[in-house]
Amino acid sequence: MSAETTSSETTTADTTARPAVTVLGLGSMGTALAAALLAAGHPTTVWNRSPEKAAPLVARGAVLAGSAREAIEASPLVISVVLDYPALYSVVDSALDALKGRSLINLTSGSPEQALEAVEWARRYGVEYLDGAIMTTPPGVGSPDVMFLFSGDRTVFDAHRSALEALGDPRYLGAEPGLASLYDTALLGLMWATMTGWLHGTAVVTAEGTKATDFTAVATRWLGTVNTFITRYAGQVDRGGYPGDDATVDVQVAVIDHLLHAAEARGVDNALPRLLKSLMERASAAGHGADSYGSLIEVLRTK
Repeated sequence: MSAETTSSETTTADTTARPAVTVLGLGSMGTALAAALLAAGHPTTVWNRSPEKAAPLVARGAVLAGSAREAIEASPLVISVVLDYPALYSVVDSALDALKGRSLINLTSGSPEQALEAVEWARRYGVEYLDGAIMTTPPGVGSPDVMFLFSGDRTVFDAHRSALEALGDPRYLGAEPGLASLYDTALLGLMWATMTGWLHGTAVVTAEGTKATDFTAVATRWLGTVNTFITRYAGQVDRGGYPGDDATVDVQVAVIDHLLHAAEARGVDNALPRLLKSLMERASAAGHGADSYGSLIEVLRTK
């Protein structure tokens, strides 16, 4: 037997061995998930209230189910990415008996509290349930560089890891079902704060005629250094102590004035840096002036 034949047979066997997956919901994200599963060789069944959305996936080999029940019965793993939690319940309500004994991974956006309610709902109906969060936009699905966060039943995560790896880099956060949703919310806040800080800096620099792309090449390199600060402060937060041996809060208060002056002189809105300065000043007033920037968490935690 030739090496070429052996390789071909192995590929076919590997593809055939991949478990079947059903995707409920074919918005832009659901479509991207189904496409990634197909590309990885998983037999994929899809369902959507508007079946015409499935046409491109069917052309690539997906099976379009005529009903949610038919879709659920087609696979041991069902991935839901519908509008919200009420929509999820509405879709599967008529097929709860078909879900029993199968695994349902919910990638619908929602709150940690909704995730906890979903776990109780799943237990009542004998459904193996895992909650998840997608940390990318549809074009990023299928790349190992993007994260998919999961929390809840570890056995469901382990049993279907190969399918989850087809979507991106799966990260199991823990048994608490609401963790994926909580991380998702917090990480989106980090994204918005980071991107807005970049946009503010870009507005300041481009006022001098610099191109945004030139500034961004330096800014992204700087974020690598910022990562080291964050990692250091994370340990301080866990310990509840904030030694100001790198740069104190009071030093930061003085330095941010330079940004405020530069932005004002160039007609750039200063709402963001003013907010940051106010947090620093509150931390200093609370006795953290000689502590590290990580001590601002004590101000943020104050109700």
